[in-house]
Amino acid sequence: MTLPIKLDHCVIHVSDWERSNAFYRDVMGAELIKRANGWAYRFGDTQLNLHGPGLRPAEVARLPVQPGNSDLCFEWKGPIADAVAHLGRCGVAVERGPMERFGARGNGTSVYFRDPDGSLLEFICYAGVHRQGER
Repeated sequence: MTLPIKLDHCVIHVSDWERSNAFYRDVMGAELIKRANGWAYRFGDTQLNLHGPGLRPAEVARLPVQPGNSDLCFEWKGPIADAVAHLGRCGVAVERGPMERFGARGNGTSVYFRDPDGSLLEFICYAGVHRQGER
């Protein structure tokens, strides 16, 4: 059974608002959303909510999110070589890849890198790669 569900947001923890805001705005293309208690990063209709300096940990989380312990994948809508070039222009080192990976749309090509707190980030590109079961 398919339920009417899609990912709305997830939470990461940052240790420095200014540094992280610059990274997620300039490298990741996020829209910065100022909130009463910090920031959020929006990518179209998906959002990263943030825990960070000066904020109490979320009251609903059993264990608070820690800086650097997230692992997130973002779809890059273009050739993976363009993603690698973009990261290079931004001074962000590619940690692994390009390599074949499996994501929400099936097989793709990914590169891995880190945000300023050490969280693992991934750009996955599906361009020219068939979805699982397609030919």
